[in-house]
Amino acid sequence: MRLGIDQLLSQPEARAELRGRRVALLGHSASVNHVGRHTLDALMTVGAVELVAAFGPQHGMRGDKQDNMIESDDYIDPVYRIPVFSLYGQVRYPTDDMLASFDLLLIDLQDIGTRIYTYVTTLANMLSACAGKGKSVWVLDRPNPAGRPVEGSLLEPGWESFVGAGRLPMRHGLTFGELARWFVAEQRLELDLRIIPMHGYDPHIAPGFGWPRDELPWVNPSPNASSLNMARAFPGTVLIEGTQLSEGRGTTTPLEVIGAPGLDVCHLLQRMESLASDWMAGCLVRCCTFAPVFQKHAGALCQGIQIHTDSAHYDHERFRPYRLVALFLKALRLEWPDEPIWRDFPYEYESERLAIDLIDGGNGLRTWVDDPEAEPGDLDTRLLADEAAWSEARRPFLLYP
Repeated sequence: MRLGIDQLLSQPEARAELRGRRVALLGHSASVNHVGRHTLDALMTVGAVELVAAFGPQHGMRGDKQDNMIESDDYIDPVYRIPVFSLYGQVRYPTDDMLASFDLLLIDLQDIGTRIYTYVTTLANMLSACAGKGKSVWVLDRPNPAGRPVEGSLLEPGWESFVGAGRLPMRHGLTFGELARWFVAEQRLELDLRIIPMHGYDPHIAPGFGWPRDELPWVNPSPNASSLNMARAFPGTVLIEGTQLSEGRGTTTPLEVIGAPGLDVCHLLQRMESLASDWMAGCLVRCCTFAPVFQKHAGALCQGIQIHTDSAHYDHERFRPYRLVALFLKALRLEWPDEPIWRDFPYEYESERLAIDLIDGGNGLRTWVDDPEAEPGDLDTRLLADEAAWSEARRPFLLYP
């Protein structure tokens, strides 16, 4: 299998089309080719490419910002002496001056297949900005480690935010190139868009099911995206960011473990199984303890669960992380009817709406969790309808099997 960047580097005729054009790169720490060389470095050593600027999303061009919601500044690359513009700092939408610096933008971002991942919004912003200024965009495509499965409700109208750039479900099942094609159509952009597709990519092949596990190294696309297991669990565990519970930040397995001090986890799991045991299928759910060294519950011993998709228990088609964590929250609310669960704090440049609603793209999940009469079937009915609608809507934009 060859990545989009490897395809570009191996095709002189494609690189020749870049000759005479000022080229910029939007990349991050996981923008590497098949031998682990950063895309910026690789492009600087090939002919016909005049790389004049670079852009970095959240966490920076080189992944230097470790914690969540930490902004980056613009700077001059110390090696190549080109400007590196931050799209997660003073601005999140490129300025006219930034856009004036190039003719063609190469986008090489490793996504993890979840709507709220901020690289999705950065992609949408750059496509819109480039269309408005007559710029060309080439997306160097990469695998979606979560594969093709679709899960979660569609983002509701009016709930757009920096973690919700479009009417996508939580787990969209598209590669970044496919996602770019969808955004251009959805926003009706007049844009010179080209996808440099991967060669030999099949998202249905085991054991990676979207991630060519035995061919590519895992490079963290963001500091807390530390494994394939995290990428698979993230469409569910990210919901915990909007709660008082810990999502494992400050541990060595962030967004793979969730919990809080004082939980009776064994009892909680029994309650989950009695409510909807099929929502727990396709993975191993293990009781665990952990003590974060920073972020929520720092220094406190938390009881919780760890989601494992890295053993013989993993079933790619049955695993539904969004439902699994929704069930965890529902069981917790039934056990703790009067305890505050939802965290009220500024989240990704929003201060008026609850973080859980921004993450979920509406208030449906929170309402369902808080309603003692609501059952799993009530949520499932809505999810199934949205998932079916999205599976059909995305069909024209698929580039791979």
